Amino acid sequence: MHQLILNNFAMHIALAPYEQEQALAFFQIKEVKKRTWLLRAGEIDRYIYFVKRGCLRLFYTDKSGEDHIIGFYPENWWTCDIVSFFTAKPAVNAIQALENSEVYYISLPQLEELFQTIPKFERFFRILNQNGFELYQRRITSQLYKTAEERYLEFRKRHPGMEQRIAQKHIASYLGITPAFLSMMRKESGV
Repeated sequence: MHQLILNNFAMHIALAPYEQEQALAFFQIKEVKKRTWLLRAGEIDRYIYFVKRGCLRLFYTDKSGEDHIIGFYPENWWTCDIVSFFTAKPAVNAIQALENSEVYYISLPQLEELFQTIPKFERFFRILNQNGFELYQRRITSQLYKTAEERYLEFRKRHPGMEQRIAQKHIASYLGITPAFLSMMRKESGV
């Protein structure tokens, strides 16, 4: 039942069986319907989410109402508006379910208690943050210096099978192009 999140923990820390049970007690789990908002811009992000099933998106909406997707978070990925979560300031980004999903979530007070109870989790979340920062930097660099086609190929490599799961308009938003241009690129590449 909890094997996916336990395997995710095991990527960076070794937990004894009793520590696994202790850790799981800090997390809550819930079903999230497609299009449900887990966070709206302007709200304070109270939780870090781990996706057990489904897919979430983290995005920014500009003044003209256009969404700019920062990232997709399918199974086995973590997400939150990290600035809002750790500073308790209003989020500039939003989080929404792109599919019917099931997520584990933990609040900052619970996370702090988890760190006290099982100090190994400070290492786990440090590594998670380091990896997230690296991914974020690569994403920014990709938007600045790579062609749309290179960004598309990078997306397909990072998220295999995602194209069949989410709307083309969301992929186009993530790539920083129009849905029409994405459609043209897909035709040219035979996808």
